[in-house]
Amino acid sequence: MRGKMGSRTYYSCLMPMKAVPQLFKFSDWAGISPEDREQRVLNQKRLPDLVSYIAENDEDYLYSSITASFKSEPRFESFAEGSDIGFLIMQMGDELIINDGQHRCASIVEALKQGIQIDKHSISVLLFPWENTERVQQMFSDLNRNVQKTSKSLDILFDKRDDLAAATLLMMEQVPVFRELTDKESVSLSTKSTKLFTLAALYDANVELLKDRIKKGKSYSIQENADLLTTYWSQISEHMADWQKVLKGQKLALEMRQERISSHSTVLRALGSLGVDLVGRPGWQDELTALENIDWSKKNPEWENVCIVSNSVVSNRQARAATAAFIKAKLGLSLTDSEAKSLDKGKK
Repeated sequence: MRGKMGSRTYYSCLMPMKAVPQLFKFSDWAGISPEDREQRVLNQKRLPDLVSYIAENDEDYLYSSITASFKSEPRFESFAEGSDIGFLIMQMGDELIINDGQHRCASIVEALKQGIQIDKHSISVLLFPWENTERVQQMFSDLNRNVQKTSKSLDILFDKRDDLAAATLLMMEQVPVFRELTDKESVSLSTKSTKLFTLAALYDANVELLKDRIKKGKSYSIQENADLLTTYWSQISEHMADWQKVLKGQKLALEMRQERISSHSTVLRALGSLGVDLVGRPGWQDELTALENIDWSKKNPEWENVCIVSNSVVSNRQARAATAAFIKAKLGLSLTDSEAKSLDKGKK
């Protein structure tokens, strides 16, 4: 199909996957100065994940269009006079220079090499005339500069292939504080947000809680994981007075986030990690009562250099480990050597 965008004529077509290795040019830009490149350097480390994505989702994988430039002068033959549908006739041996989608193209080539049955599939391609290096660089910038990656929370909400995401969403519907006070779209809460949590933070906390199941590679159904998550977080929420006050309308979420750290992602992940040691122990639910005695105020000096540095809550690995160890100690649970060290390190 022939079309026009701005002042330029371009063509759109469907191309068999098996034609990708023959028609597309993969240039080694590594030895060329950045200002002279027409494309970014191909990152080979990305390819295994992309190939796995195709192989594991061969019935419903999805690739967006490839954009490329041609250096020859092809001839367009319309099906009928005045029609923009027809044949684009190019010379044998012509190569297409990729403007956008080189990692998709490279993964298709690799998938074909590995015998993944996609040779009869097709991908849409947009073809523009090659003008000069400056124009190609501008095309790359235009196609990538304004692309905005979706938030992690939205990725989790929409990803139907992630069993843990599905279990997290099922759990949220059963735990009132999470059902009512979780932002499912943003990765961070705005100042005026009426929510306490983000879906991304809750998902990360569940990764901590289920890490033993994940590490052992045991197969649990979505519902089995959701049941465990629901049981655990229902018990936790009963002893988190801050959460309950916001849920009941006794305090604004804005005020709670400003004054307390109880809903911060660092604390959520620490609470998730706590569950690994607790769940399954006789009477573990009763041990959570000690959560009520923890002072979650940002002004509590005990948090200094644990998860608060220079009056700001931090969420790096050291802070998460120290926070988890701090909460375990408050619950009277024994600490491992590494946990004790993380807490000591934070206190120094």
